[in-house]
Amino acid sequence: MTLPVDLASGFTGIAVAAQLGSIALAQAKQRMIAKPVVPGTPKVTVLRPVCGLENNLAETLATTFDADYPDVEIIFCVARPDDPAIALLTQLIARHPGKPTRVLVGDDAVSGNPKLNNLVKGWRAATADWILMADSNVLLPPDYIQRLFAEWCVGTGLVSSPPAGIRPEGFAARLECAFLNSLQGRWQLASARLDNAYAQGKVLFWHRDVLDGAGGIAVLGREMAEDVAATKLVRSRGLAVRLTRRLFAQPVGRRSLRAVWDRQVRWAKVRRLGFLPLFLAEILLGSMLPLVAVLALVFAGAVPWQTVPALLVVWYGAEFLLARASGWPAGAADVLAWICRDALLVPLWVTAWFGNGFDWRGNAMTADAPAPGKPRNDGHDLVKS
Repeated sequence: MTLPVDLASGFTGIAVAAQLGSIALAQAKQRMIAKPVVPGTPKVTVLRPVCGLENNLAETLATTFDADYPDVEIIFCVARPDDPAIALLTQLIARHPGKPTRVLVGDDAVSGNPKLNNLVKGWRAATADWILMADSNVLLPPDYIQRLFAEWCVGTGLVSSPPAGIRPEGFAARLECAFLNSLQGRWQLASARLDNAYAQGKVLFWHRDVLDGAGGIAVLGREMAEDVAATKLVRSRGLAVRLTRRLFAQPVGRRSLRAVWDRQVRWAKVRRLGFLPLFLAEILLGSMLPLVAVLALVFAGAVPWQTVPALLVVWYGAEFLLARASGWPAGAADVLAWICRDALLVPLWVTAWFGNGFDWRGNAMTADAPAPGKPRNDGHDLVKS
């Protein structure tokens, strides 16, 4: 009995240390003082891919215009001329006269990634050397450009920000925030504090030379997700990915449990195919395996039963403190969502091993990206201000 007890005790200790250590590192990252090296206020082009009328779209896209920065070019990219979002973009541009803004319509089939195909024309049309790609469902704070430049220190090749889920409506949406914030966001911040950051496709801030010097924007189609390709590209050039100290917010709104599950399976497959060693370790995350180990110790008489609630209090109490300090949802329902999230981690990890593809917005995506093709239309200006 000694060996199983020792293994269970050792595993529990390591798991608790990893939980508390990652939370401490995430907090430390958010409190870091940046040492930027970019002088002045160089021109920045903001590219935002748009596809359909998403949740809170008018609000999120409107924040693009609120940049407290003197020289910003805004380009909205739309793949289809019949997209209903074009009417909304026309209204937003009319409300912000004097802001250099364009809506480019067209699709370049450079990969199996529809978002990347939508962005190609915007990258080519951008007139600035500094280019931000920001998903349409991200809220950009007024100082978003300054916050990105603040992370651009010596040796940087890309600045990114995972999304922080806010304003959930219903328990499924809280579960989505549980995955986004104090699990995925926390571990990304912790890794960034150790100078081992990974890009997240919601926000990608480039200097044009980094990407063009590696073959141009189309090279991001070499992986299933552009953030995986971006991370590998930057590291291959001897540069580093940096994360913003505070994550940019994404209003989650209402979700269904099925949508949350499908989204997490997609992302898990992307991580498995892109960063296998890291994905292998993901099965050890969450409280369920340490809880099983402690229960085994209780039944073996090695620890008192009070160890079980003590483990849960320490585990989720630390997560609660991180969420509160970070401004993430942190009510009683959110704690329950964290517990449900952890219960899903093992089945999610197992499911991610089945198949190398998934459906994203009606597009079948696989690990085998298609070869670059010809543009499907001319990528013309539809609206310009």
